[in-house]
Amino acid sequence: MTFDTMRFKAGWGALLALAVMGAVGAAVPAAADTHIKIGFINSYSGFLAQPGDEMDKGVALYVKEHEKELPPGVTIEVIKRDDTSTPEVARREAQELITRDHVNLLFGLVSSPNAAAIAPLTAQAKVPLLITNAAGAGITRISPYVVRVSFTLWQSGLPMGQWAVKQGWKKAFVAISDFIPGHDAGDAFKKGFTDAGGQIVGEIAFSPTTPDFPPVVQRIRDAKPDVAFVWVPGGTQATSIMKTINDLGVRKAGINILSTQDLVVDEELPNMGTAPVGLITAGNYSEDADRPANKAFVAEWKKAYGDKSHPDFLSADGWDGMMAVFDLIKATKGSFTGDQAIAFLSHWKTDKSPRGPISIDPQTRDIVQNIYIRRTEMKNGHLANVEFDTIPDVKDPWKELNPPKK
Repeated sequence: MTFDTMRFKAGWGALLALAVMGAVGAAVPAAADTHIKIGFINSYSGFLAQPGDEMDKGVALYVKEHEKELPPGVTIEVIKRDDTSTPEVARREAQELITRDHVNLLFGLVSSPNAAAIAPLTAQAKVPLLITNAAGAGITRISPYVVRVSFTLWQSGLPMGQWAVKQGWKKAFVAISDFIPGHDAGDAFKKGFTDAGGQIVGEIAFSPTTPDFPPVVQRIRDAKPDVAFVWVPGGTQATSIMKTINDLGVRKAGINILSTQDLVVDEELPNMGTAPVGLITAGNYSEDADRPANKAFVAEWKKAYGDKSHPDFLSADGWDGMMAVFDLIKATKGSFTGDQAIAFLSHWKTDKSPRGPISIDPQTRDIVQNIYIRRTEMKNGHLANVEFDTIPDVKDPWKELNPPKK
């Protein structure tokens, strides 16, 4: 199996039997095959490689567990491309997938700038893009051929700001990674916080690729806010800034730390020691969630990747994205145009997600889902993000606050 092409077939045993029968000249009429190509653009290198790995594993696991459900005669080919965490490469890879590989669908994207770079191509080629992470709120407006099954950072950042004021915290500092998702997260928190009566006393944006965290964290401590909202793109950066917050005694100084789920991604928790205990975050998924679909998902994950491996929100979103693709294939028996695919995906919904019930808003082609308020706790000897409150059926607030211009 090559790095950039991974073929998943429906019914490996049946396919092998057909090959053998063909070799001996069996006179059995063959059913017409339908071959679907999915261009999976992911960050396998660069500063987003760790989140990309989590998303890749979720996608691969869904296919492994459900390939037998594909209609007879239908095969799918997942063509992997590495965008190296940079928009220019992402756009080039998408162009090649469309023009050279003639994919039926584009899929994936960790980074919002990368997704934004690709989106215009989908309108030109009428090839749908199903986003399984990139959370920049405005991306689905770039092209009518973009659907998102993951989340926007406004969905979790705004209620986090509202929740903070309810705790009696009046002054906040905002520290974010300086690219699209960081600004979305920070703007959402500020909107929720100030609308509820809070005051922003300082803010800073830092490099997304080579951040220097001690000066950032010192700025937070010097400002002496009641609460600091901190956003980084998950992975090792989350562990690094959490350890810096701990080393500089920010929380001991009485400054509360809040964030979205990116700051305490499940697979990074074992590397954080006790630094995040008591931290409050908002997000759409936790490995610890007590939902039957999630328990089944986590069990399959551990079976496939080992007890020390942990799924996170990228894993769940990748799993759900491939579920949507499989539902499209089953509904159409593998025969669909780009317009038919986008029409189906724009109305897709399921109650089988590890996240809980999810659906796509056909007006925005964006996800509607529960947002959970979680506390990081030591549970059964390990850290877990324990959900203690649910905000049901959250649409993207940014789109409601910024209606399309007529």
